[in-house]
Amino acid sequence: MKDNEKVEVEEQESVPYALANNDEEFHAKEPPIPLHRKVSTAKSEAKPRSIPPPGAGKRIYEIDPTLLGFREHIDYRYARYKRMREEIDKYEGGLEAFSRGYEKFGFTHSEKGITYREWAPGAKSAALIGDFNNWNPNADIMTRNEFGIWEIFLPNNVDGSPPILHGSRVKIHMETPSGIKDSIPAWIKFSVQAPGEIPYNGIYYDPPEEEKYVFKHRQPKRPKSLRIYESHVGMSSMEPIINTYANFRDDVLPRIKRLGYNAVQIMAIQEHSYYASFGYHVTNFFAPSSRFGTPDDLKSLIDRAHELGLLVLMDIVHSHASNNVLDGLNMFDGTDAHYFHSGSKGHHWMWDSRLFNYGSWEVLRFLLSNARWWLEEYKFDGFRFDGVTSMMYTHHGLQVTFTGNYNEYFGYATDVDAVVYLMLVNDMIHGLYPEAVTIGEDVSGMPTFCLPVQDGGVGFDYRLQMAIADKWIELLKKRDEDWKIGDIIHTLTNRRWLEKCVAYAESHDQALVGDKTIAFWLMDKDMYEFMALDRPSTALIDRGIALHKMIRLITMGLGGEGYLNFMGNEFGHPEWIDFPRGDQCLPNGMVIPGNGNSYDKCRRRFDLGDADYLRYRGMQEFDQAMQHLEAKYGFMTSEHQYISRKNEGDRMIVFERGNLVFVFNFHWNKSYFDYRVGCLKPGKYKIVLDSDDPLFGGFNRLDHNAEYFSAEGWYDDRPRSFLVYAPSRTAVVYALVEDESKPVGKSEPVENFETVEEAEPVEESEPLDC
Repeated sequence: MKDNEKVEVEEQESVPYALANNDEEFHAKEPPIPLHRKVSTAKSEAKPRSIPPPGAGKRIYEIDPTLLGFREHIDYRYARYKRMREEIDKYEGGLEAFSRGYEKFGFTHSEKGITYREWAPGAKSAALIGDFNNWNPNADIMTRNEFGIWEIFLPNNVDGSPPILHGSRVKIHMETPSGIKDSIPAWIKFSVQAPGEIPYNGIYYDPPEEEKYVFKHRQPKRPKSLRIYESHVGMSSMEPIINTYANFRDDVLPRIKRLGYNAVQIMAIQEHSYYASFGYHVTNFFAPSSRFGTPDDLKSLIDRAHELGLLVLMDIVHSHASNNVLDGLNMFDGTDAHYFHSGSKGHHWMWDSRLFNYGSWEVLRFLLSNARWWLEEYKFDGFRFDGVTSMMYTHHGLQVTFTGNYNEYFGYATDVDAVVYLMLVNDMIHGLYPEAVTIGEDVSGMPTFCLPVQDGGVGFDYRLQMAIADKWIELLKKRDEDWKIGDIIHTLTNRRWLEKCVAYAESHDQALVGDKTIAFWLMDKDMYEFMALDRPSTALIDRGIALHKMIRLITMGLGGEGYLNFMGNEFGHPEWIDFPRGDQCLPNGMVIPGNGNSYDKCRRRFDLGDADYLRYRGMQEFDQAMQHLEAKYGFMTSEHQYISRKNEGDRMIVFERGNLVFVFNFHWNKSYFDYRVGCLKPGKYKIVLDSDDPLFGGFNRLDHNAEYFSAEGWYDDRPRSFLVYAPSRTAVVYALVEDESKPVGKSEPVENFETVEEAEPVEESEPLDC
């Protein structure tokens, strides 16, 4: 720890590039007047927002006593966090002011003109160029202060018009150690790739007041349970094109609402010059992607979502940045160690991208301000932080298997600077935006990840439960006979106490080319020929549809306090996602073939899920019913959860969440008459969801009018029980009559099973085992 501690402190020893209160001058010696004393709005004055001071950071030891064995590292981490908060208070006037860097850096417009500032300590000279001065590098020379911050003030024209027109192109021209370069300003709010051109251009985006979008609807309150629809604007069209914010607003948002989700998570918002990166190689962090429309178009989309009662979560990328030198931050001031670590430490060898130096003062300002910008300017309701595992460890989680041993989390492999940044950004978000949601993509299982910063945690609200999707793919490669019921239960419930998780059976990762969706693993090429209802089904299709529904319901039922689905997967979208790409020539002469820059597999065929003549419709109807069931009963966040049965021989799983009893029969050809299932509360139970309903592509083997009465007496460690019919490959949810609702399916049952004593299982030929 001593050696590591010395290294960490040395990396931290950089003088804060503190901004003064005076717009015209930077003070080197004196601590600045806090920005919030100068820059304020009527809204902020009416409702002051503040970030609570650090707490003791000790409650985590009460929650998880195992952490006491690693107290030296954890206390050191918290001390680093507290020291950073103190320094930000001292030099910047607090985290609230520090996180408003966009009010000082980049372009700011006042009554007298436009000020442009840029942090580029490696540059030898700098000038602002663009359409406004005919790209003349000698016209508007910038001045540098001792902190490496370049500045220029452009007064209004004599007629009072702004010196730079809204929508015109701008760049910063610099003489750097690597030569002369023209770069898009780091804090640019919009950038566009002109037709026929390769590089992007920064756009001065400042529309007249009458043209700016004005939000009309309040942001929804954070729901108790999250049901997230993961989406990508560009590929959300049914046509092979890049879709727009406006079309997504008008066509996709109503669909999401109808399906029963209460949040939409949007990928690829931050500008990225390479479309096929799925938005994860960001070039312009403050600019919404221009492929889909303008910043005001995005605001309109978010406002419409709020009108529908949907939270809008942004997939934010602070774990790395594009290595693009022309359009992005890489080598911005001509040096390797500007926003990033130098040398190999600053390069992600697998992602071919740059890695931020979270110990740098100005990098902290940039990233904290970036998170706040999207919440403040665009009214996003929170974030899914991408690639957090890569941030928290110097090995980035590559070629490492996490076993759960706490030595893997608290040692020399931990990047304390990155963890402290995550604590700061969660502190800022939750302090200033109490209703905002933060979700971290972490595969390592880092303890304290979803505990409050005040208590010593990292501060996220949710962790993405990534192991569940991996487990389903692992099982789908095996025969049904080789599935282990206990293994499924363990994976679904293996999460830390008091740390909430978002569960998912599959996300965009499984839909990408090179991988397979669950539907494709299950049904493969039969999906191309046997999904029409006017054609006979196959054993593979019957099995696939049945298991597709069961996998999703049990994932939602046991996997966490939130649920996520990637758009189109709710109805088993066929094939994969393949972004348009040309042939790629490698330095060694090898050629990786592209797809002819085709958009054919970079779209979502929502029409398949809507078609009443296709079997996709049944899977979509089931997913919709599942979401509405959770909306009604709130079972994901119920304090009552009990797994009463996980029988390997019968392939049965029975559990309770809230007043619901879930019964899963994973057996491929055995159905069970009068199967006894335990329950907690006495009374009458009725079916509220049945995967075997014909509406969902099932075989109609259950009577939705049947009533199930509990009997006293202990069974499966439950004080009561009742008898059910459990057909093969089905999932059925029973609810107490006090919570009574009609079954979600609309079809009329054809069979009626009466309650009698338990009997032997019945082997069926329908549906067939494949």
